[in-house]
Formats: sequence, C-alpha cells, structure tokens
Amino acid sequence: MGFLTLDGLTKRYGEAAAVSDVTLSVAKGEFISLLGPSGCGKTTTLQMIAGLVEPSAGRITLDGRDITHEKPDRRGLGIVFQSYALFPHMTVAQNVSFGLEMRKVARPERETRVKQALALVQLAALADRYPRQLSGGQRQRVAVARALVIDPPVLPLDEPLSNLDAKLREEMQFELRGIQQRVGTTTIMVTHDQSEALSMSDRVVVMEQGRIMQVDAPYRLYESPATPFISSFVGKMNRLHGVWRNSGFESAGRVLPCDGADLTEGAAAVLAIRPEKITLTSPGAGVLDGRVAARFFLGSAWFVTIETDAGLIGVSLPNAGEEPAREGDPVGLDWSKSSAKAAKPEGAQPA
Repeated sequence: MGFLTLDGLTKRYGEAAAVSDVTLSVAKGEFISLLGPSGCGKTTTLQMIAGLVEPSAGRITLDGRDITHEKPDRRGLGIVFQSYALFPHMTVAQNVSFGLEMRKVARPERETRVKQALALVQLAALADRYPRQLSGGQRQRVAVARALVIDPPVLPLDEPLSNLDAKLREEMQFELRGIQQRVGTTTIMVTHDQSEALSMSDRVVVMEQGRIMQVDAPYRLYESPATPFISSFVGKMNRLHGVWRNSGFESAGRVLPCDGADLTEGAAAVLAIRPEKITLTSPGAGVLDGRVAARFFLGSAWFVTIETDAGLIGVSLPNAGEEPAREGDPVGLDWSKSSAKAAKPEGAQPA
C-alpha cells in the first residue's frame, strides 16, 4: 500500500460524474502530476485529497489512516493555490508564520521554522516585505514556504505556475522540483501543461473525462502513450492514415517503415510518429518525398510542415545555426522503423 492511496474515488454532481473510479497509489516522497485538459477531473481529484470537496464514493488513505471524510484542517496538508492566496496586509514572514500560529506553535519555534522555510526558498532577505512589493516568482515561493513550514505529509499544488510569464515559469519548474527533492515532501500537482508534468514529476497521471488513462514515468509516457488521446495531448504527433499490407503500413502507394500492433492484412491503420523522430534528406533519399509548406523558427528548433502524398507531416529540427529548407523546396523525409508505430484507427491500441 502506498503512502497516499485513492481507491475508487468518485465525485458526481447530479447525474454528471466529474471524477469516476480513480484509483492511485503514491509512494512517500514521490512527485506526481495530474495532467489533462480543462474539465478532465484533475482539480476535483486534488480538492478531494485536500478535503475541499466531499467524495461521492471511494476512499482516501494517508499513511494507513482513512481521511476520506476528515475536515481539511485535520488532514494537515499544505496547499499552494493558483492565485497563491497571500494575505496582502501581512509581511512575507507573517504570511509564512500564519499556519503555525493557527496550530498554536510557540513563538520561538515559529520564528525558527519561518526562517528555515524562507531560507529554503531563498527569500530570507525579503521577510519584511509585503506581497505587493514582490514579483510573481517571489510570491509563488512565499506560497510554497507557507505550505511547507507546517511540515505537511502531502503538498497539493493547484496549477502553481500558471500566473507566471513563460521564462519565469520555466525557471520555477526546476526550482520548485529542487525544493521538493530537498525536503522530500510527497507532492501532487495539477497542471494542463505537459512540459511542466514531464520535467517535474516522478510519475504522470493522465486524465480524460474524469478517468485515469495512463500512469507512467514521464519518458515512458511520452515514448509509449497508451491511447491516441495521450499521444496527441502529450507532445506533438503526426498521424497518417493507410492500410496494413504485407506486414507493412501502406499509404499513397508507398510502404513506410514502422512497428505494427495486432493488425490484420488489409485492415485500416494509422501510423504515428513524433516530429523530432523525422529527419530531412535530399529528395529520393528518404522513405517519403514532399515539399516544404511552411516553417517556424522556435529559437532552439525549427518546426517545418511538409506536404506529402501521405498527408501533411510536421518535422522538428534542432537549431544547428543554419537555415533549413525554405517554403516550396522539395525534400525527402526519413525515419527509423522503431520510431513509428502503426495501430488500429480506434481503440486503446498503443499510439
């Protein structure tokens, strides 16, 4: 049994199920992300863990203790909200100290723990400032310090980075993960941002329509998505339609290299391959020819779309300091057999 266990957790609003039969075991010290589109049930799941929403069915246990119906203050969990929810009339130190005061911790111990928490998030020098005097990243770290100072068994994070600009958001991903690893607190984060989930988590829980679709380590989730939905939601994916013939995927009269999964001769098939697994070559030198339809410079990479007889294909190329082919140029596309997977058009086949 895990440190935190969800067993058949369900939440209904009338006839509609926001969360359906969610079962998950989380190890002590593990960082788990609940990932999915808006309305998939991830926030409701987190709120049930925190005690902010009452489950309709199922059970939540924490370190062997049933907390399904306990009040939030009895669970002793820290939580970092999307808005940070800092008290504007309190200083940084007072905000961080608030939870300890509510727990009637003696003043000398409060002061020691607040100093330790602020040092952990590198804000010791800003203890006397007010939230309005802080940047977005600093306010986010105050919220983390306030949650951690009470030494919670589990730290729920509700879209903690969504209010930050892109550059700071990326920096805070690594900073927040570093803090979690140093402290060792079991952490459950809700996010709709796949890059956050992949870069920060020990395991990622992908949810769709209130249900868990896959639980896996980030690398395995990305490389072996369990459903077409996951393959398209987590990263970009090219999907070409064709027929499985002679133990190969055929499209537009060409047999394209790929691994197949439970396909019968003559059956409709979909070939899936990620853009970064494809390279550009000279026309005729690859597995498929095409013409550049558009290209987009992303800084560290170029994203190029290629018109082919098999359909429009996206290719991600690392920025090596030179421009790739221009719009209208003929090119060849090449990839290894193991990089592409063919499966049935529908159903829970590997993507």
